[in-house]
Amino acid sequence: MVLSEDEALELLAFLVTAARTQVDEAKEYGPLRLLSAANRLAEAIRHRASPETAAFVDGALPRVPLLAVPRDDPQAYVASLDELCAAVARLLRTRAAGDPREAGDPRERP
Repeated sequence: MVLSEDEALELLAFLVTAARTQVDEAKEYGPLRLLSAANRLAEAIRHRASPETAAFVDGALPRVPLLAVPRDDPQAYVASLDELCAAVARLLRTRAAGDPREAGDPRERP
């Protein structure tokens, strides 16, 4: 287990309240809220994750600044998010290529 119930509830509360604040905020803040949630999750799992996931959390994720907004340099912002998505995809492929139990396939669990 990589999250305790309290940590999961904290993230859940953040996501719900972020959804509410998005109603009144500029649309540019949406990606900021999602990246903030991703960083909160990363911080919670950092020391309990596999070496590959920990490397992603410490390497690829911090490359997208938490306070960057799309209007500052939209093309660079989108490119950094594209790079982050590609890094997540590589991590998932690596995990899926290994032991199915590590990849989260419940059919393969003992």
